[in-house]
Amino acid sequence: MSIALEEKSVVTDLQTEAPTFEEAVAFIWAEADMLDRLDYKPWLKLWTETGKYIIPVDRDADYADALNIVYDDQEMRQARVKRLLSGFSMSSAPPARTVRTVSRFVVEARDETSITLRGAQMLAEYKYEHMRFLPADMRYRIVRAGNGSLRIDEKVVTLINADDFQFGIGYLL
Repeated sequence: MSIALEEKSVVTDLQTEAPTFEEAVAFIWAEADMLDRLDYKPWLKLWTETGKYIIPVDRDADYADALNIVYDDQEMRQARVKRLLSGFSMSSAPPARTVRTVSRFVVEARDETSITLRGAQMLAEYKYEHMRFLPADMRYRIVRAGNGSLRIDEKVVTLINADDFQFGIGYLL
């Protein structure tokens, strides 16, 4: 009986510990691959229920009280994915081909349940015989779900030209 209790506490500890740096980086790379393949429905499952997907206009703003290009909670992420997959949005039909490179990871914060990483993303987009590059600073807060899998609790994509005119981004950054 004491063996069963010990095994249970080991499983519980494993499920609530913060992701390691290596786990979080591999998870972010997998997310980037998923987005490049337009695999949006499974992408929705990568998030916590309270997670925020933010593309700010101002680098130093309090995102909740500022104008943002995107400030999505779970409901807005689902609506955005539905629109992208519908084929009826001008910006998503036909979909752009994208390739993301995500790197330069630095641990910004860590606690018992989460790790926050800063990084850089270079996104190349090809659409209508035109190539465009969208470099961005990234910040991810990754948590471990109750089943041991990782989830995004916050993703902030700050385009290097965030305060400039933005046009026609018909996909998820």
